Amino acid sequence: MLSLLYQEGPSTEGIFRRSGSAKTCKELKEKLDSGAEVDLACESIFVTASLFKDFLRNIPGSILSSQLCDKWVSVMDQGNNEEKIRSIQRLIDQLPRANVVLLRYIFGVLHGIEMRSEENQMNAFNLAICIAPSLLWPPVSSTPDIESEFTKKISSLVQFLTENCCRIFGEEITSLFGEI
Repeated sequence: MLSLLYQEGPSTEGIFRRSGSAKTCKELKEKLDSGAEVDLACESIFVTASLFKDFLRNIPGSILSSQLCDKWVSVMDQGNNEEKIRSIQRLIDQLPRANVVLLRYIFGVLHGIEMRSEENQMNAFNLAICIAPSLLWPPVSSTPDIESEFTKKISSLVQFLTENCCRIFGEEITSLFGEI
């Protein structure tokens, strides 16, 4: 999925914003969940993006860990960018290794899409609005007002992560997928 998103996402206007066919997504998810072979290259890239966001939303406790939710939310309230980056790196160090590996690939994809935002209309802000709710959610539900404020803060964090991913994850994030 990520490889396809890395290849096609940068040249696809509105990637992650437009949804794939709900019926197709449901059918493919059932096939994937049953272990059947699925050739996503034959599907719309919007279906792949929708399936990927659904996958992220189904990670128990979220990929950024709901247990660290308060700490993630407070990162953007810190001083300068260097302090924010150091705080983010400390939080990343507290995540399971599998989460960190997946995060590096996710932000490698987002970086590639952002680099061609003039073509695809998906700058770091737009990407964050679309992807942030799939990366972190609070451990307990709350009022709509609190949830709206939370979403804004997490979107701001994801925008910052996207814009600074090379400094946070290392320059090699731009070549994780090799020459595709």
